[in-house]
Amino acid sequence: MEVSESSSDDQFIMLHGDLDLKIVEAQHLPNLSLIDVRQLRRCFTARDNYTIETRQHKPKVQFCNPYVEVSVSNVIVASTRVIKNTTNPKWNQYFHIPLAHPVNKLTFHVKDDDIFGAEIIGTVHIPASKIATGEFISNDFDILSSSEKPLTLNTKIHLVLQFTSFDENPRYEHGIASDKGGGVARSYFPLRKGGSVRLYQDAHVPDGLLPEIELDDGKVFKHEKCWEDICSAISEAHHLIYVVGWSVFHKVKLVREQTPPLLLGGDSTLGELLKFKSQEGVRVLMLVWDDKTSGDRFFKTGMMQTHDEETRKFFKHSSVTCVLTPRNASSKLGYIKQQVVGAVFTHHQKCVLVDTQALGSNRKITAFLGGIDLCDGRYDTPDHRLFRDLDTVFQNDYRNPTFPAGTKSPRQPWHDLHCRVEGPAAYDVLINFEQRWKKATKWKEFGLSFKRVSHWHDDALLKIDRIAWILSPAPSIKEDGSTSIQPDDPTLWISSEDDPESWHVQMDNIDDGNPNNTIHVLALLVYSLQGQTMQMMYDIVAQELDIMQLVDSNPLDYLNFYCLGNREDISEERLGDNADKVSDTQKFKRFMIYVHAKGMIVDDEYVIVGSANINQRSMAGTKDTEIAMGAYQPHHSWASRKKHPRGQVYGYRMSLWAEHLGKVDTCFEVPESLECVNTVNGIAKENWKRYTDKDFTPLQGYLLKYPVWVDKDGKVSPLPGQENFPDVGGKVLGVHSVTLPDT
Repeated sequence: MEVSESSSDDQFIMLHGDLDLKIVEAQHLPNLSLIDVRQLRRCFTARDNYTIETRQHKPKVQFCNPYVEVSVSNVIVASTRVIKNTTNPKWNQYFHIPLAHPVNKLTFHVKDDDIFGAEIIGTVHIPASKIATGEFISNDFDILSSSEKPLTLNTKIHLVLQFTSFDENPRYEHGIASDKGGGVARSYFPLRKGGSVRLYQDAHVPDGLLPEIELDDGKVFKHEKCWEDICSAISEAHHLIYVVGWSVFHKVKLVREQTPPLLLGGDSTLGELLKFKSQEGVRVLMLVWDDKTSGDRFFKTGMMQTHDEETRKFFKHSSVTCVLTPRNASSKLGYIKQQVVGAVFTHHQKCVLVDTQALGSNRKITAFLGGIDLCDGRYDTPDHRLFRDLDTVFQNDYRNPTFPAGTKSPRQPWHDLHCRVEGPAAYDVLINFEQRWKKATKWKEFGLSFKRVSHWHDDALLKIDRIAWILSPAPSIKEDGSTSIQPDDPTLWISSEDDPESWHVQMDNIDDGNPNNTIHVLALLVYSLQGQTMQMMYDIVAQELDIMQLVDSNPLDYLNFYCLGNREDISEERLGDNADKVSDTQKFKRFMIYVHAKGMIVDDEYVIVGSANINQRSMAGTKDTEIAMGAYQPHHSWASRKKHPRGQVYGYRMSLWAEHLGKVDTCFEVPESLECVNTVNGIAKENWKRYTDKDFTPLQGYLLKYPVWVDKDGKVSPLPGQENFPDVGGKVLGVHSVTLPDT
């Protein structure tokens, strides 16, 4: 990275790379707690002079509780633990911090944690120009007061750090989908080789609905049926069925549009199917988020309408074990912060684990994950119906929370991404479930420890290594699931890494410079931070275009935002008007499609699918709990093919584009080309025009250009006369909410 020769500490530098940081210790911190005690005593005594009570000639002094926060451009990127009652804390904590920030300095706030809230003891600044050199830094730094002067001569903090720029890091030289890439560093689980992945779009894809997508080696992308596969896997499970969800509703039907013959269990609801399997002797365990706004007696519905209390009650006297798990905050937080975390943040992981058929008479673990909420309103297909089949496919499953009850409106369409993982990575999902289960049930286990009964959660969790015919992972996976485990060579899997269709998969949970690169972002949720994020991203693109003197280019050539919507023609007689109120969406026969999908496709070789949204509450690691997987096919990558790969990831992206754009075009095969960008934007702009027109006109697919204008300088503004979304309202660029926190 080139660094300006200017020595100014205020100079902003783009730090793009990895910062390795160790916060060792601090010495001779001032005792703010003692100062607080003295101030309190002055409030309750008439004397200004007092002495500290002593016992056995030793003063009873409450020292401070120091910790350190690290911030970059006012964003906290690391925080140490709190050391109680000391002025000479020794943290010895290591942090690996990925950076992609314009920075003028790295700031360390040394704070005192007490019952009245954190108080800043002092601050340390390290200039970005010094960090960017990449030199190894290990020094004692003076801790400065608010006036930027040292607190005392002896008040210091010892820091060890070194920055490695992206361009100089050999780990990123070959790309993530190469044999030398090794997966994502410092992920909760390592890269697993030799597995298999099945990719799904929406809950179900009827036969013949989407066009054929040709792949390399004469293959064709197969459009899979997620909810049918889940139903089949549950119906055929022999030993275990583990379900994790933000919302799980026992009344939901998984199979609705199957071609004969009927799938085993396809005529049952989810609750009936799980009860039936548990009566067969299959271990059925459920971890469902406990919405604190719902109760078992009063206010059962809850603010988020997750049906958690209804589902718990349905399984209460059955052999299915259903545990509601609240999002409890760390005990290190204060009482108020604990209540905020419990009320605002959630357990957002969604996955289904079952044992399925392997070679011969053996069984294996199969994991489904993604945006899988097995509840009402989530079943949908790539045609995203608004009015059709409400009395058949969507019977007893109409949902549109945008409008109050009694309002005539179309159903809310739902777009989602899911996947099925088999092989070593599926056992990582199992480890994740076991860890969460033990944590969720530890207090029940503690209560039962006083009785003459066996340990409850040990009895509930099936020990698969004791069942000889369930294939076990390599020993290193099971030895310690709580740390990053070094991968062993898999030996028991049907699909080996030499199989041309094998996958390399990496699980993770949460307790760029090429002028030809283009980014397409599909978004729906509208709030102020999304508008600010758009503006920030377009500012960066515009600045880079200016630096590279690409005067004929526009930021929209490289970065685009879209949303999804549908219009569906239906006769006035079928629309009817026998409701208390008819919504404008009903009158104009249109509605936005809820984009629940959480995924990313990079260079048609790497795919990420999971439960995590691209926002702080999902990514922070301290708010919502999440799970996701990243995967690629080593024989269908740029590194192995030396050309544009056309494996399953490419087929998945093309299938999604066929759904969104209503066709397959040869230019879609090269998505980074300006021809493709212009074609996609042309369809999306025309669709937005048709969608907002009062006269009905069908759309080509469902992709709508996000209704903003971006000029050459990256300035983002609403389209003239379209500052709000039609029918439902809401500012296009969002507004700050006084009721919803910026999380």
